[in-house]
Amino acid sequence: MSFFRLLTFVFVLMFVNATAFAASSIRVGDQGTEVAEIQGQLLVLGYDVMADGNYGPATADAVKDFQKAQGINPDGLIGPATYTALLGKEMPDIARSSNYLSRSIVSQSMQYLGVPYVFGGTSPSGFDCSGYVMYIFAHMGISLPRTADVQFEVGTPVSTHELMPGDLVFFSTYLPGASHVGIYVGDGNFIHASSSRGVTISSLGQSYYSSCYLGARRVI
Repeated sequence: MSFFRLLTFVFVLMFVNATAFAASSIRVGDQGTEVAEIQGQLLVLGYDVMADGNYGPATADAVKDFQKAQGINPDGLIGPATYTALLGKEMPDIARSSNYLSRSIVSQSMQYLGVPYVFGGTSPSGFDCSGYVMYIFAHMGISLPRTADVQFEVGTPVSTHELMPGDLVFFSTYLPGASHVGIYVGDGNFIHASSSRGVTISSLGQSYYSSCYLGARRVI
């Protein structure tokens, strides 16, 4: 696939609908009436949020403050304990779409194409592979460990045929185990900070990457 065809694919991907799935928590990127209800209660309690139904960083910060006041681990996620403490009722099964988060992660990752590779780099002035992934996900309010080998221990294992945009893909390159990581963008392609090319898009089907592919994790 040419670079320009891939760009077209990614922008189309940003507008397609994804399947909803059951979530154990409500988090940054989620939208809907459940989020608006949570924000409304936070407003009643005096927290500085807007009840717009979009769970953004400001809502996450307010949730963390509420959790601290309640003696709950301040992770910014609305899990069963936080939900009950905030709304006074049992948390229902929440259906949330992965579409928003995956679109945002892919869109955010594409903004840094061409940024040079810098060993130990964690900013747009230069990234290494895991620093790049950590930076992109941090912008979505998702905290990941610093190195590829530890990132490989996070989330849920995903088989190759189940890969979705936003999943993390791992490779065993210069060291045994997970020593390289990228973000899957769809159609067999992933974006990553390559030591030779900087932030670039590659195919999982390339002989080098297929030979050292280790597995994938879903963290959203």
